[in-house]
Amino acid sequence: MAKPQDTKGQDSGADGVTRDLASRIASAKRSRAAEDNRALANGSHDTSGMARGMRIGTEFVAAIVIGGILGYLIDLGLGTSPWGLLIMFMMGFAAGILNVTRAVAELNAASPPPPGPTKPDAEDDKRIEH
Repeated sequence: MAKPQDTKGQDSGADGVTRDLASRIASAKRSRAAEDNRALANGSHDTSGMARGMRIGTEFVAAIVIGGILGYLIDLGLGTSPWGLLIMFMMGFAAGILNVTRAVAELNAASPPPPGPTKPDAEDDKRIEH
């Protein structure tokens, strides 16, 4: 049978490296948790492009459908077919456009600006002049 090796003879450098690595991992986890908590507190949710598109499309279509349904019900109640449907359909379309512009403005205000230069540089000015 083989005897277990005595670890007393090994240098404690590996132990120190392991402790250092463990402390760096723990501090990175703490900083990431703090960052996540700040993002949740600010209410800024990072949404993907697909989620943004679905939200905008849904709001637009919902406004048109609600306008059409209300117009149809007005026509049934008052007997003004097809004018109530047409007018309310157009009002739903206008409300949909208004909802889309509001949603896009809200999403743009919530997202951070893209990285890069914010002011045009001298090369941009030369390209504009010529």
